[in-house]
Amino acid sequence: MLAAIGETLEDDNDDEVMGVVVNVRKGFYRVGLWTRSNGAPNKKAGSTDGRADVLNRIGARLKEAMGLPSSELVEFTGHSDSAHSGSTRAKAKYTV
Repeated sequence: MLAAIGETLEDDNDDEVMGVVVNVRKGFYRVGLWTRSNGAPNKKAGSTDGRADVLNRIGARLKEAMGLPSSELVEFTGHSDSAHSGSTRAKAKYTV
């Protein structure tokens, strides 16, 4: 959470990180990082290139901030994908 508050997860012009939450569950913790986009191109807004590279960079910095080894997988799932899946374990869109 401090990495997000301290604005160390993204570059100056990325403008992606919107919020962060930590859910404490029995036996594990889930960290949620909310981003402005899901990495896919937004043709309605006239953008043809996605932001996947930015999201992957943010994910790598999050792993580093959390002290996770490079072998540990961090998954990204877009909000609309997880909201419609009916499950807290929606299929990951990106893995860092």
